[in-house]
Amino acid sequence: MRIAQVAPLFVRVPPVRYGGTERVISALTEELVRRGHDVTLFAAGTSKTEAWLVPSSAKPLWELNTDRAMAYQVSQADQVVKRSDRFDIIHWHSGFAHWLVPSRLRAPSVTTLHCRLDGDPIGRLFMDHPREPVVSISDAQRRPVASLGSRWVATVYNGLDLASTYRLGSGEGGYLAFVGRSSPEKGLATAIRVAIRCRIPIKIAARLEQADIAYHRTEVAPLLGHPLVEWLGEATEPEKVQLLGGARALLMPVDWDEPFGLAFVEALAAGTPVVTRPLGALPEIMRDGEHALFGFNEDELAEACNRIGEIDRAECRRWAVTRFSTTRMADDYEAAYERVLRPAIAGDGEKGIAATGTSSA
Repeated sequence: MRIAQVAPLFVRVPPVRYGGTERVISALTEELVRRGHDVTLFAAGTSKTEAWLVPSSAKPLWELNTDRAMAYQVSQADQVVKRSDRFDIIHWHSGFAHWLVPSRLRAPSVTTLHCRLDGDPIGRLFMDHPREPVVSISDAQRRPVASLGSRWVATVYNGLDLASTYRLGSGEGGYLAFVGRSSPEKGLATAIRVAIRCRIPIKIAARLEQADIAYHRTEVAPLLGHPLVEWLGEATEPEKVQLLGGARALLMPVDWDEPFGLAFVEALAAGTPVVTRPLGALPEIMRDGEHALFGFNEDELAEACNRIGEIDRAECRRWAVTRFSTTRMADDYEAAYERVLRPAIAGDGEKGIAATGTSSA
């Protein structure tokens, strides 16, 4: 099959440091190539892949520090449109811009949206473009727009090569780990307060983005001077693997409806249980009392941190590497591609593509 993978341009594929979506795109692209598909990746120019690479910017947009991100995104969509007759299917991971040009595409396409889908602008987009085939990364992600008539192809959980990247860690470091962004929705300030309350050290591998500077300065920075708190900044992949394997638990009390939560399954792959709030997809990808302990407020989160020894680390790893592997993700996407490509004369037409399908994970 001739497949186009269209990645966001803000981070290279795969990322050196922060960039969960880009790591998923890389894992999928390389696995599809390994299976013999003819794959073209549209991505930032410094990306590394065994597929054919079409660079849509010289560098990732975060490195260019440009105020013309939209121009790059439109240019990328135009690149795909002009080459669309070369593909059997186009798989978009880059947002909504291509929904404006469906009549110009000369190949079927499907969109995986890696963001939250609540809020008025997104709801209006789904209502205005009801024929666009869409894959959700969790069942929870699609709930805000589930009734708007979109053509849901499937739910496909994110996957990575967790079995070889992570080993079963002992947690002998005795600390709590936070891996993500310093942002209110990821709950970093809450995590620090809970760790201090439990008298457990916390190590923080976090990216600070421009939009979150005010939050970081007012809520997080005043807490970083505590002797139990260690700020590591952004971690490379090997640094993150080591950090998670040595952690007693991943403490990331999100304060939003998480659409998936890649850091959580990475922690589980290292045998590291999770303490968080049961929001969004998290109860869908982890079981309370088996892989995670959930709490809503700081009292409940602190209690969970003190009970984390109840969780079987080996079961955490087994769950993650079985359900969130690259192989399973590629299987599910190949099935999704076939559903999009299924001709109407096969007997189900629009009904076939509109039916919801949950990942086999």
